Order: sequence, then C-alpha cells, then structure tokens
Amino acid sequence: MEATNTRELSSNDTQNEIIENINNPKKLEQLYRKNQIAFKRVFNEIYGDIKNATTAQIWNERLNYQNDALLLGQKNDLFFIIIAAFIGGLIAKIPQFTGIDENYFFPRNISFIVFPMLMVYFIWKGQLARRKFLLPIFSVLLSVMYINFLPDNNNSDTIILACIHLPIFLWTIIGYTFVGGDLTSSAKKIDFLRFNGDFVVMTAIILLSGVLFTGITIGLFDLIGLNIEKFYQQNIIVWAAPAIPILSTYLVRNNPQLVNKISPTIAKIFTPIVFITLLIFLSAIIYTGKNLYNDRNFLLIFNALLIGVMAIILFSLSEATKNANSKINLLFLFGLSVLTIVLNGIALSAISFRLVEFGITPNRIAVLGANLLIFTNLILVAHKLYFIVKGKAEVDKVESSIAFFIPIYGIWTAVVAFILPLLFNFK
Repeated sequence: MEATNTRELSSNDTQNEIIENINNPKKLEQLYRKNQIAFKRVFNEIYGDIKNATTAQIWNERLNYQNDALLLGQKNDLFFIIIAAFIGGLIAKIPQFTGIDENYFFPRNISFIVFPMLMVYFIWKGQLARRKFLLPIFSVLLSVMYINFLPDNNNSDTIILACIHLPIFLWTIIGYTFVGGDLTSSAKKIDFLRFNGDFVVMTAIILLSGVLFTGITIGLFDLIGLNIEKFYQQNIIVWAAPAIPILSTYLVRNNPQLVNKISPTIAKIFTPIVFITLLIFLSAIIYTGKNLYNDRNFLLIFNALLIGVMAIILFSLSEATKNANSKINLLFLFGLSVLTIVLNGIALSAISFRLVEFGITPNRIAVLGANLLIFTNLILVAHKLYFIVKGKAEVDKVESSIAFFIPIYGIWTAVVAFILPLLFNFK
C-alpha cells in the first residue's frame, strides 16, 4: 500500500516503517513503544492512506480513543521513577551529608538532581544504541567535574554565567536523547519542543498540588502543637521535589491526551494579548523617549520575552490551521513576529552601544550572542509565516525553522558555560 503526499513534518522513516509493517503487529508495537508521541502523530497523518487495512483501524481506535483513565504504564516504569527520585533526593542531600555550603552546591549542581535521570529515561525508552548514548554520558560527567572545579568566587560574572547556562546546555542534551540521537529530523525536534510545553503544564499542576498538600499537612500538625516544618523540608520535600519532573515526564509520555491540548490553547489565547501589549510597549517607548541603552535589565528581560514569543508561535501553529479563523490567527502570529523583530532590533542596538561605550564584558557577550541567535531564528520564522499567510508554504516550514536552531542554542550555551570563564580568567 502506497502513501500519498504525506506532509514533510512527519518522519519519512517512521511513515515508511508503519506502512510497510501495517500487517506486522509486533513491529508496530515496537515502533509505538520506542516513541509513543511521535508514533501517534505520524500515524494520524498517514491514516487516510492506510485506513482500509483492518490493523490500521484497530490502531486508530487505540491511539485516538478518548479515555479519561490515567495510564500508569508498566511496573518497570514505576520502579524507575522510584529509583530516579531516590537518587535525585540523595544528590540534593549531599550538602547535609557532607557539610558543603548549600549556597555553593545548589547553584552549580541543581541540574544534576534531575537531568541525568531524564536522560537515562529517554535512553531506556528510546532504546538508544550504545554509540549514541556516549555523548550524553560524557557531557554529564564533564559538566559535573567542570562546574565543581571552578573557583569559589560568588562575584565572578563568568562563573555565574556558567551556572546559568549549564542547565540549558544539559537541556539540549536531553533533547538529543529524546530524538534518539537523530539531529537531522525536524519532526523529532518539534516533538521534543512540544513535549516541553506539556511537561511544563504537568509539572506546574503537580507542583501546585504539592504546595497545597504541604500547607495543609503542616497546618494540621500545627493545630495539635507539633511544628514539623523543618522536618518536612529536610525529609519529605528534598525527596519529593526531584520526583516531580521525573513523574511529569512519565505521565506526559504515557498520557499525552492529558495536557497536549492545553499548551496550544494557552498560546492561542495569549497571541493577541502579547501582540497588543508589545504594540503598546513600542508606542510607549516612542512617546516617553525612554533611553534603553543604559538599562541592563531591559536587555536581560527582553531575551526571555523573545523565547516566550517563539514558544507562542510554535504552540499556536497547529491550532491556527484547524479552525475557520485560521487566517486571522496566522496574521496575528505574523504580526507578533514582525513586532518582536522590531523590538529586538532596538535591543541589539542597545547591546552594541553598551559594548562600544563601556567595553567588552562576559555578560554583554553572553546577552549579545543569545540575542543574535534568537533574532536570526525569529527572522526565519517571520519569513516562513509570511509565505504561509500568502498560501505559498506549509506550517511545517515554520516548525522546521524553529527546530533547526535547537542544536545551535546548545552550542552557544556550551561556549558561555565552558569557554567564557577560561577566556576571562574566571572573572
């Protein structure tokens, strides 16, 4: 059976494997377990071409049946969560076991409490080949040794930058394990970004529930005259906190239907709100004549805004093409990207001014590099959005533009974390 004109967004290899093995239940199950989210997305895209096959009809019901029940997966998965949470708790308690200053330990090592376990989880579930998981292992070991051997200097800008950028670098390594080491697949990288959106939503829900439960528990014991706050913090929270990201990952991977509609909905709601806010902000800059060239906080906050805009565009795209008002939604997304580019141009000129006027510093190099990368990425996205609005391109072109830059962001964060401290002699 031959597929007809499937979208470039999907992985061609996965498409072909599903089609070729549509009557091979064992192989289909292996593909599904390797990456459930990607399998479902690709299957739904090609279902119209294979729907006459009985096996395809069964899989369609399995993948798209709306079941409100929470799927807990296999016993091995639950066992992994318990072990991973235990290891994360042990790492978090190292200062308590060894007497190391917490203010020294946590800024440098907080990412190692969770990230390595997430990498192991994706390596395990994705059945990553040995030659491909050497990079994640090497990256983690190098990062642990490097960050902990840096001088103990709280006033060093480069060391602070290293502590900030190292978790972002490790996040891109997690992405490498998520996509199975296949950095050429835009579809898999987009799946990773979408996973992050669902992950944030699920983590926020669990975290808020945990905070509420903690408050009630401490309050109940306080009613009978027992102050358990310190005990609870040292013996419950320290073990529970590392478990939250791992549990969130597990729930999202096994129950994508729980939150995969929330992120696009939130992005859709905030697209016009953010557009109007930025338009008013740009008008206010012109009206007030505010000099942003000496405002360091503006430059730092603006990079966060750029990342937020990219996330809104990514999560709004799929929803923008599914309803009657898609043209209006796409116009808002294009307008938002253009408006952000204008504001980013102001930010870049401000950074350049500070470099010329006040000289080169690690902070200015880090901010300038990140800003240039996001600026370039945003221009490519706006360019693709323009052609989508004109009806001359598909949504996957924008998603591919976003996905292409993920490894580049990883390389830049590695430069800031590992090279800048050496270049500036840890100052």
